[in-house]
Formats: sequence, C-alpha cells, structure tokens
Amino acid sequence: MRGLQVKELAHHSKIELSYDVPEPTAKEGEILIDIYSGGLNFFDILQTQGKYQIKPPLPFVLGTEFAGKVAQNSPIPPGCPFKPGDRVFGAGQGAYADKMVVKLDSVLPLPDELTFEQGAGLYITWPTSYEGLVGRAQMKPDEWVLITAAAGGVGIAAVQLAKALGAKVIAAAGSQEKLEIARRYGGADYVVDYSKPDWQKDVLKITNGVGVDIVFDPVGLVQSSFKCLAWRGRVVVVGFAAGSIEKLPSNLILLKNISVVGLHWGAYRIHEKKQIAVVWKALLDLFSSGKAKPVLYSEIYPLEKLSQGLAALEHRKTYGKVVVTIRKDDMATAKL
Repeated sequence: MRGLQVKELAHHSKIELSYDVPEPTAKEGEILIDIYSGGLNFFDILQTQGKYQIKPPLPFVLGTEFAGKVAQNSPIPPGCPFKPGDRVFGAGQGAYADKMVVKLDSVLPLPDELTFEQGAGLYITWPTSYEGLVGRAQMKPDEWVLITAAAGGVGIAAVQLAKALGAKVIAAAGSQEKLEIARRYGGADYVVDYSKPDWQKDVLKITNGVGVDIVFDPVGLVQSSFKCLAWRGRVVVVGFAAGSIEKLPSNLILLKNISVVGLHWGAYRIHEKKQIAVVWKALLDLFSSGKAKPVLYSEIYPLEKLSQGLAALEHRKTYGKVVVTIRKDDMATAKL
C-alpha cells in the first residue's frame, strides 16, 4: 500500500512516498481503517526529525489525525460500536497511508453533515478549543473573549465555539488576510492585528476600557495580553506557536486578580478520561446543529504532494485546517 514512511529521521522535504508499505494488522482492541483524508499538524514536521515527544521506532508511517471508513477486512472487537463501512474519524499513528490501525477508544463516528476532509481535522483541534474555553476558562454568555492566532486550526475553532456559545469575540492575528479569515469563517465580532505596536489599546477601545474576560492563547502572547485583560480575567495557555516559552510576571497576576490556567488535552486520557466523552458529545451536537463547521485551508493536497502541505504549514502560510486526500469517496453523501 501507499504511505509516507519515515525510514530515517530527516526534514519532511526529504521523505518520499513509498508504494510498498506493508498493510498494518489490527491487534486486540484495534480496528483497521481505510483512510480517506488526513489532517496535518505542526508536530508532524517535528516527528520526521525526531524532535517530537512521541518517537515511533523506525520505520514508521507519518500522520495522526484521520477520517475514513472501517475496512471491510477489519476485525470487530467485542463491544465495538462500529461495523465495516462505517464513517469514522480519530487519531493514531500512520494516517498518511491507504490504511491504518487505530485503538478503538480513539475512534468516533463521523457526523453525516461532515465530509471526510472536514472530519480529518477534528480530533485534536476542536476538543482543545472547547475544553479550553468551557472547561478551563469557564466561559459564560456575553463575556468578552480574545483569541490569538485566530486564523489557525485551534484558533478559528475557538472563535466559532465562543460565538456559538454566546460570547463576544475579538480575533487577533498578525496580518489583515488572516484577520479577514477569522471574521469570514469564524464569525468574529471584532479583529485586532497583534503585529502592531500597542495593539492592546485597540482591545481596550473595543471593550470600552474594561478589557477582555478571557484570553485564549495558542501562540505565546500571555504577558502582552495582560495589558488588555479585565479584573478577574482568565488566561488559557494552549501553546507556543511563536516559538518561545514565556516567563510571566507574577506581580501582575496578583494585582489584577488574574487566573492563568494551562490546557494539555492529550493528558486527559490519563487524568480525566470521563471528560473526553462530555466534550465530544457537546461538539458533535454543535456539528449536527450546524452551529459549528470545520474550516479547511483553500488547497487540499493529494498524498503525493503531502510535503507541500507540510511546507505551507511550516512557513505559517495556512489557515484553518490543512488536510491531505488519500482516496476519493465516490459514494459520498456528506454535504459541504
């Protein structure tokens, strides 16, 4: 079968598509998936070079997020809610291939309202955004929420979710093009360019000098956002896309009664497994109702050009979710 197989650690541009990758075999508690689309993540770029915390033994097939169908030749474990042919999405190791095996507890049913391309980018991004806003920040209707990197995968999902749940949303990004994406696809009420000096003044002006109640930050702008955070404001630390880990002045946290909380969604499987089902029920309800809809980057890459998609992601040229198409669904009933 085809697959982007990493035989030795190197930059992704040096890894070529293989056409003789052995088909994986499902073990106990696993099912075999026919992959239709895969979601690209920045950590894929790190993993090909051995710089990511998850280091599969060589050789391995790259890719984590997927959407596809349960394979006709898949074993069906006892108690499995799926049957061959069911549309599913989830995550595992080896999504950039024709087939992959996935643990049963890492697979969910793909809503009929979503295409495989839309489903390929759900599993990591959307629960991160939802739990960050609802679980960690305890967001309430009519609160002001500032979302940085608002055109990225996590950011634009957070913009949509905050709007769907009744918040007033200020989207922040580093270019007018990305701000327009946050407004058009995310539904942001206001946009702010954080590449401008004193951008926080724009936020304060929008909020009549009070500041925002919540900052959702996947980029690494926590300290600078303190300047436009309201009394008793909450900050959710989601990531450091800008490349540096901040050292925060604790005196400002004290003086403004600020709460700073972190979010590591991947660790919920270890520490808060019950919360995973709660988050996914809420998200699937939002997708089914049409209140939330995945945003895809304008170019969808074929498997043969996967490295081009990773390069666009690496150089921060993308927005929303970048996906790769593994196979076409000639019998698709999902609607964009």
